[in-house]
Amino acid sequence: MIEKPLADMAPGEEGEIIALEGGEKLKSRLRALGLAKGQRIRNMSRIGWGGPLVVLVNRAQIAIGRGTARKILVRVEGDE
Repeated sequence: MIEKPLADMAPGEEGEIIALEGGEKLKSRLRALGLAKGQRIRNMSRIGWGGPLVVLVNRAQIAIGRGTARKILVRVEGDE
């Protein structure tokens, strides 16, 4: 298992959210979008250089800014 920020996941890669970093306001907003510890998440695509990521969580596609995606720590299966 490898732990890395959501922003570093390749398109099509899937993992489990293990931590949400940042202030309470950001954590609350992410939870309202369905992003919570233990939730499965898949990176569907990256939009441009430094643009947002489109992720799939709870059968919903959500666009997340690159800075916010750096604050979502994900555990993915892979070579260590």
